[in-house]
Amino acid sequence: MSSAEDIAEGYATDGAAVELGSVVIAGTAHPAAAVRVPLSMMNRHGLVAGATGTGKTKTLQGIAEQLSAHGVPVVMADIKGDLSGLSRPGEADDRIAQRAADTGDDWAPTAFPVQFLSLGASGAGVPVRATVTGFGPLLLSKVLGLNDTQESTLGLIFHWADRRGLPLLDIKDLRAVITHLTGDEGKADLKGIGGVSSATAGVILRALANLEARGGDEFFGEPELDIADLMRVDGGRGVISLLELANLQADPALFSTFLMWLLAELFEELPEEGDLDRPKLVFFFDEAHLLFADASKAFLERIEQTVKLIRSKGVGVFFCTQLPTDVPTAVLSQLGARVQHALRAFTPDDQKALAKTVKTYPTTEHYELDKALTSLGIGEAIVTVLSEKGAPTPVAWTRLRAPRSLMDTIGDDGIRQAAAASPLHAKYAETVDRESAYERMAAKVAPPQEAPPPEEAARPEPGFVEQVMGNSAVKSFLRSAASALGREIARGVFGTRRRR
Repeated sequence: MSSAEDIAEGYATDGAAVELGSVVIAGTAHPAAAVRVPLSMMNRHGLVAGATGTGKTKTLQGIAEQLSAHGVPVVMADIKGDLSGLSRPGEADDRIAQRAADTGDDWAPTAFPVQFLSLGASGAGVPVRATVTGFGPLLLSKVLGLNDTQESTLGLIFHWADRRGLPLLDIKDLRAVITHLTGDEGKADLKGIGGVSSATAGVILRALANLEARGGDEFFGEPELDIADLMRVDGGRGVISLLELANLQADPALFSTFLMWLLAELFEELPEEGDLDRPKLVFFFDEAHLLFADASKAFLERIEQTVKLIRSKGVGVFFCTQLPTDVPTAVLSQLGARVQHALRAFTPDDQKALAKTVKTYPTTEHYELDKALTSLGIGEAIVTVLSEKGAPTPVAWTRLRAPRSLMDTIGDDGIRQAAAASPLHAKYAETVDRESAYERMAAKVAPPQEAPPPEEAARPEPGFVEQVMGNSAVKSFLRSAASALGREIARGVFGTRRRR
């Protein structure tokens, strides 16, 4: 048995699998020696890492295509707009033909079902939002860059609003509550919360003003995203939800924390499933280093807990970043699949990162990993995954398959047209601003208005009740009101609101 066949034997599967590519030995690809991830192991999480320009994005594209083809929905962030081509068939050329021959792939141009989403209303995709109450104090503190003391204070402010049934839907609601607590009328309430200083509350107000100044406030509001819309299947193929984030590259804390909110929502809402033959959804967490940068110990512990437990709910999480060392060890140890593109070793820090990366792989007699990791070509990676039995597979230098969809952007106009045709457009396109904490706080200081005479009171038109109950804003209100009436809002691991 050749070295390539020996390695490929460790990747043999009885069930369905995501085909990554073929084994490379001494620079030669062996098309019959397949490297694959069992579909049943895709909820054991993974890491896709490598330096800029080594092919990470195309690897993500190829994996997402195959998951979709197997009926598994996918959530991905598209920070540069490079992944929008998933919605169009690819274009054949000599390089594609050569890659197909090297990997034993019967390549054919294929488009996949994609729904384009954007944070807030300024992007090209269907706008998605979260309410401030739903987002919770812990994640919002990460967005605002608060320290531990300020984070604790914000948590107490949320607690006060939760207990009083004050809906915090957008930034102006939270600002109104803090302004009340720091004003003359709120002194007693502020004292009753305990441990909250007006100076700290003022810092939070300034942080909120900075968030608004850089456009981050447009993400908070209604209608709030329903995670069921991320788990759609179209004609037997999983829908790929592509979060267009190009307009938020200047605010990395917001988009990385928003991805964590999505993951927290999935964790809180989905039922326990146990071992499945395929995941219910796979979540790609791009630019993962942004999530962990400057994160508090409590925040990191919650990420670790979420990653550890969410696999039992049928969700797989793949972190995507440049260096494996960007991901904390406690989280890295939870990741069953590793697709490591080329690393650079130009500086002493690079060399330390390389040495640490080598130590995280199983031993191999086929490659000198320190040399291999710096010699990989574009579209090649060092791979190890979990077999169907849950054991690590042999280390494989892998030439990766080419995506079957378009390896290019379709442009903002193409994204806007696709978003306008989406069934989600009617549900989320228009921002709703219903009565919430801001209006209730304003009503306390506004002069009372005289009630109209009974004969002049407005009467509901025929069918009015049916119209109101069918309105998405009313449905959203009823969901949040059900949690607030007569009892405090329940919150999950990340302090996000738990729906009932």
